[in-house]
Amino acid sequence: MSKQTLSFQAEVAQLLHLVTHSLYSNQEIFLRELISNASDACDKLRFEALNNNALYENAPNLEVRVSFDKAAKTLTITDNGIGMSQQEAIDHLGTIAKSGTKDFMGKLSGDQKADAQLIGQFGVGFYSGFIVADKITVESRRAGLKPEEGVRWISGGTGDFEVETITRPARGTSIILHLRDDAEEFLNAWKLKSVIAKYSDHISLPILMEKEEWKDGELINPNDENGGRQPGGMVKTGEWETVNKASALWTRPKKDITEEQYAEFYKTISHDHEAPLTWAHNRVEGNTEYTQLLYIPAKAPFDLWNRDKKAGVKLYVKRVFIMDDAEALMPTYLRFVKGVIDSADLPLNVSRELLQESRDVRAIREGSTKRVLSMLEDLAKHDRHEAAATEGADGVTDVVSEEDKAKEGKYTQFYAEFGAVLKEGLGEDFANRERLAKLLRFASTTSDTVTVGFADYKARMKEGQEAIYYITADTLAAAKNSPQLEVFKKKGIEVLLMTDRVDEWALNYLHEFDGTPLQSVAKGAVDLGKLQDEAEKKAAEEAAEAFKPVLAKLKEALKDKAEDVRVTTRLVDSPACLVVQDDGMSTQLARLLKQAGQEAPQTKPVLEVNAEHALVKKLDGSMHFHDLAHILFDQALLAEGGLPEDPAAYVKRVNALLV
Repeated sequence: MSKQTLSFQAEVAQLLHLVTHSLYSNQEIFLRELISNASDACDKLRFEALNNNALYENAPNLEVRVSFDKAAKTLTITDNGIGMSQQEAIDHLGTIAKSGTKDFMGKLSGDQKADAQLIGQFGVGFYSGFIVADKITVESRRAGLKPEEGVRWISGGTGDFEVETITRPARGTSIILHLRDDAEEFLNAWKLKSVIAKYSDHISLPILMEKEEWKDGELINPNDENGGRQPGGMVKTGEWETVNKASALWTRPKKDITEEQYAEFYKTISHDHEAPLTWAHNRVEGNTEYTQLLYIPAKAPFDLWNRDKKAGVKLYVKRVFIMDDAEALMPTYLRFVKGVIDSADLPLNVSRELLQESRDVRAIREGSTKRVLSMLEDLAKHDRHEAAATEGADGVTDVVSEEDKAKEGKYTQFYAEFGAVLKEGLGEDFANRERLAKLLRFASTTSDTVTVGFADYKARMKEGQEAIYYITADTLAAAKNSPQLEVFKKKGIEVLLMTDRVDEWALNYLHEFDGTPLQSVAKGAVDLGKLQDEAEKKAAEEAAEAFKPVLAKLKEALKDKAEDVRVTTRLVDSPACLVVQDDGMSTQLARLLKQAGQEAPQTKPVLEVNAEHALVKKLDGSMHFHDLAHILFDQALLAEGGLPEDPAAYVKRVNALLV
């Protein structure tokens, strides 16, 4: 048997150090890498055997075996895949980042490439073994070669490696890791099974481990049953068992998967005890190939509003688990989505940093975002039974499928849990802003429930109405009772009531819907356009003219608080209200920023007064003009949910006028 010592390629020590200390921060990753390489070798054998069935020799069932020897401190991963010749071992194991699989793929051409889509492209995976081992022995024989043409490769991961010819009856490869003292936890069946379940459960090949059973220790005194025993332990039985499911759910045809199986898989990956609201399972082909199985939960997690929490779907590459919470694959505003994305194009050793830069990842992100929005649109479409089953003019009622009936009310349920998060997309996802706008729901002056969409609102707009009107407030009650709604209620104009904290921010990015501008009733002067008749306009102008002297005095009295004071056309019953200029920050948003500990720009609101109100009329000639002016301003502030800058001064003024 020939034996030779060869040197690694240049800089090998430096590269090995990088692999073992920087590239893989999680120690247990090595097992994932080696098992996926073993699976890859079996995939290659399966492909080559299409043209040469003799390569299977007398072992047609492909498998991966994991075993350990506590006494020798070794862990062995064995596959019966394609194996390596001596020259292949020198080429592939002696060169960092040289991939035998990549070479194999390069030899394929034309239609063969599509047939080999399961075969991965691995780079430095093998060298991850040095994370836990101070020496690695590889024994292999390529399928089709004689038993005496096997090869043994040995290295301590430093400057060189040994290669010798051995006799190996079985084809395939065994990787024997001589574990370091700090890696002895991997000489434990329970630990190995848990790592395999976490990272390699969905490898399509069976991963086998030897069964163990408990055996009591020997009697200390063979003649005395009550004298105690030596410590017992787990003993191998010689029987092998499959420790992974050996079938990735998302790789199976949809028709073969039951709803219960989909729901159970969701519970497994999300740790949620409730079934999901809906899901989508698709294979995407084209420039970027991937499979997506995406779920929308029924309930929001407690940390939904923690935008710093890593959230996202699980990333697999060719059925091999890469990372949890791959946030680069899903935008932040869809952080509630759970599921799996399995790419056929990404490298197995992809990092979070590479995910940020990859063109394939951008394509997956865009495709997955559109898929989630399509799921939501479908739920919204079937949200109400009336929308699906309507009686036509001929008296015929549409037939509603059981599947559509099952979706009734689900969008309302979804929106109650995640609607506020969805609104973040208006500012984060310009490409899908129109689709998101159609999915938003609000309460309104005609509906206390959060069910009114912009399209519903537009369909009910009065003739001559030129804008979609809305108001933001802290609570539904505050929005409904705002003085700024009075003229709209009088004229029967619907106003959307927005009470989520995110509304003010999100609407900075949405200025119109389907060609109709959005207008806050708390910004700018009210211009009802064609909805305000000429007599009303003329009366308002005359009131403003007659009230000029009082306005001038009010401006002077409130110059430190109000940017301007003007006669309003929006009030009916209230004496005054506060508004901001069209381009100004609303008082609601300014309050939210302050509550969040952020600085808000100093902006003064505009005080609008109702010249017909008794309190406003009382101003003219009153000896308490200054106090009344400040009370008027502070009451307007209170009416919209704010607080006077000096509450004690406000109380003192009111008390003085009451006695």
